[in-house]
Amino acid sequence: MVRDDWVVGQSRRAAAAERIYAAATDLIVSRGLDAFDIDTLAARVHCSRATIYRYAGGKAQIRDAVLMRLSSGIVDTVRDAVDGLSGAERVVTAITVALEQIRANPLRPMMLDPRTQELGRMHTSPLLSRLAADLTGITDHDPHAAQWIVRVVMSFAHWPLPDNDVEQRMIRSYVAPAFNS
Repeated sequence: MVRDDWVVGQSRRAAAAERIYAAATDLIVSRGLDAFDIDTLAARVHCSRATIYRYAGGKAQIRDAVLMRLSSGIVDTVRDAVDGLSGAERVVTAITVALEQIRANPLRPMMLDPRTQELGRMHTSPLLSRLAADLTGITDHDPHAAQWIVRVVMSFAHWPLPDNDVEQRMIRSYVAPAFNS
């Protein structure tokens, strides 16, 4: 008897995770973060909840994986922009380029919809803190500094100033001094 396996080829774990994350990305983009649930995801990929947890983790881990998929272009652009920079200049550049990229991203409406309750928990993602620390060059591994950077970016993304020059001056005047060494 030939078994019709839902994961065929390559590494079983990698293939399963890829299939789950791809389906989760589609669900989150089409329905939003708040409507995302494990049962719907399991039905979409034709597997059990246990399989989802085994290969992709829980809702928070899946959210972080989807966040990485959706933000990979933003991260790459910021990484290129800060290459060779350090200190306050790196932090300011990372924040301003990230904001430009978030605002230009076609998924921005979904990412910044104030009705999305899950966004209120997104700032607590360890993934975002690690990205903030990496992209800004925070080397002392201060989790509070990385969380603060995430909150600064989320605040400006949610409530942009009408004048980019004023926003840039605010970041240089109030954020940069915290990172002058």
